[in-house]
Parts: sequence; C-alpha cells; structure tokens
Amino acid sequence: MKILAIGAHPDDIECFVYGTLAACAARGDEIRIAVATDGAAGGSGPAAELAQRRANETTKGLAKLGRPNFLGFPDGQLASQPDAGKVIADLVSDFHPDAVITHAPEDYHPDHRALSRLVEDAAGFICPLFFADTLMGVGFVPEFYVDITSYHAEKQAAIMAHDSQHPKRLAAAAALQNRFRAGQCNAPDGHYAETFRAFRRFPFADAGAILPAPPPRRPFYLSLIHI
Repeated sequence: MKILAIGAHPDDIECFVYGTLAACAARGDEIRIAVATDGAAGGSGPAAELAQRRANETTKGLAKLGRPNFLGFPDGQLASQPDAGKVIADLVSDFHPDAVITHAPEDYHPDHRALSRLVEDAAGFICPLFFADTLMGVGFVPEFYVDITSYHAEKQAAIMAHDSQHPKRLAAAAALQNRFRAGQCNAPDGHYAETFRAFRRFPFADAGAILPAPPPRRPFYLSLIHI
C-alpha cells in the first residue's frame, strides 16, 4: 500500500505517527511524508536560519522512512495561505495514496487544525483519511490502536534529532502518551501504541483494516492480579 502522512510542522510526524509509519514500512508499504510549514516560529533567532535548521533536523529524524517533502508555508499562518489547499490537493492527487494520515481537527495548534481541514478536502474521494492522536490525547477518542513497541526506540531517536526543540521533553511526553494508549488496550508492560480515528465519509466509512495491528492484550483476570 501507499501511505501519505502530512504534518503541520517539523517534528510533528516524529511525535505523533512515527511508530505507525515504521510499522507500515516494515510490512512493505510505500511511505510518503510532507511537512506543511517551515517551523520558523518554533524558536529564537533569524527565521530563515531556524527554518533551515529544522528542515535538517526533520530530514535526519525521518531518514529511515524517506526524505520528507517540505511545502514551506509560514509557521503559524497556514490557515491564511490562499494556495495551501491546491498544493496539498496536488500532493494527494500526484501520489494517489491508499490512505492519508494527518492531524485531528480538534488538536491544540491552529496549524494542525487548518491542515486537518485542508487534507479533508484534498483527500476527497481518493482514499481513506485517518486523524492522529492530539497532543497528550486531550479531547481525542481513539478508534484504532497501533502497536509501535518494536519501533519505540526508533521513534524516540527520531524525536531526539530535533535539537532546536528541547527534544527530551518531547520524547518523554510521547513515551508517556504511547504507554498510556497501550495501557488502554491492557497490553503487557513495556508496550507502546499510537492511536487514530477515521474520517467517516462516503465511500470510505470503514477503512480501519488499513492500519497495522493493535497491541497484544493480556487476559483481563491476570491484569487484575497486578492492580
């Protein structure tokens, strides 16, 4: 299959969906990644220098999955870019993916929410669309859980490539959230999961089988022994 993941900023793919993309790549899927904005508002110093630094960090962090496509829209201003919809629609149309993954429409950052709306329109009748978990899961009700345990260390390393973003805090937050999501599945200790929700629309109202498998589940009575 062909999987397209579109993140709003440098480091979003790493923080929210890296493990799932790694699992997809391991089963033989073709992965395409795009980053919508330049990330120049995510730090101090000259904007052009920060944008280049963040692009380099993203290229390094995602090296095992492929080279990302940088769309270059200004950080924090995605909703006001008149050509953003066409650029994203062309990206989807050119790749013709079997599924697209992007941010949830209720996520915390305005660029995340703007991108979600743009991708909804761009995916059209081309393929199913999945929304990734929100930052720390706030307001997000998962429908699908993907076991990323085998790729957890790789995900952490990808996040740590973002030196400009104080990555230890990002890596710790991602580990906490992914462990919690696995815990919701009653997975054994040491398991990690990323979660998603499908954009339910015709003709792709039921497309969950596209995603990799969920974490293993312990028998419930055994888990009670440890409470």
